[in-house]
Parts: sequence; C-alpha cells; structure tokens
Amino acid sequence: MRNIAALFSMLMPGFGQIYNGQFMKGVFFVLIEHFDNALGQINKAIHLDFNGLHQQALEAANFEYVLFYPGFYAYCVWDAWYYAKPDADKEKTPIPFIIGGFLGAVGAIFGNRLPVPTLTVAMLIIIPIICGMVIFRNE
Repeated sequence: MRNIAALFSMLMPGFGQIYNGQFMKGVFFVLIEHFDNALGQINKAIHLDFNGLHQQALEAANFEYVLFYPGFYAYCVWDAWYYAKPDADKEKTPIPFIIGGFLGAVGAIFGNRLPVPTLTVAMLIIIPIICGMVIFRNE
C-alpha cells in the first residue's frame, strides 16, 4: 500500500522504507533524521512554537541543520511512496515532493516573519506532498 508507506514516512522518515521491506535504507534514514533533529533542535523549536513562544522557538533552532530537514523529509516520503509500487513513473512523480521540500526550506529561511513558523513550514511541505500523492496515485 503506497499511501501507508508514505504516511509511515511522514510520521518518521525511514519508517516507510522499513514498511516496504527496505530495512537498511529505513534504519539509515531514521538515524539521519534523529541526528538532524537533535542537532537542529527541531523538536524543541516545535514545542516552544506550539506553546506560543514563537521567538524563542526561532532562537532555539539551529538553522544549519533545520534547512536540511525539509528536503530530506520530502525525499523520504517520496522514496517510500515511490518504491511501494513496482514500475512506478520516476520522471513526473517527484515534482510535488520537490516543491514541498523547496517550500519548506524557503519557509524555514523566512520563519522569523511567519506567525506560527513550525506549523506553517510543516504545511508548506505536507500540502504539496499530499497533492502529489493524489494527482499521481495511478502513476
């Protein structure tokens, strides 16, 4: 099931790959996610942001690592979704996922101008990804 693999990767990058039976790739992605999340202090920033401490969330985040995360996240979701279907089209299907990763990185760059930075960046990533999954569901 493609959508289940993608949802697992949305919950934790690498879980969709493990669901697809790509154990080593999945573990590798989980390790990268934890490394990037810890060094970028992403969870701390999310916690502060969702509790209304938006400026403190921006100060807590280490943007050297945060800017890597949206593209990595979008790639992990696409990889799990793509490899869950044999003979899927590799030329068109990554476009919405690339857009999501790009918008997430741009949102992170301009996070200090957003009212709720982490939620806004998350939506900039997830909405194009879900649109791509719907548009290319038969590809």
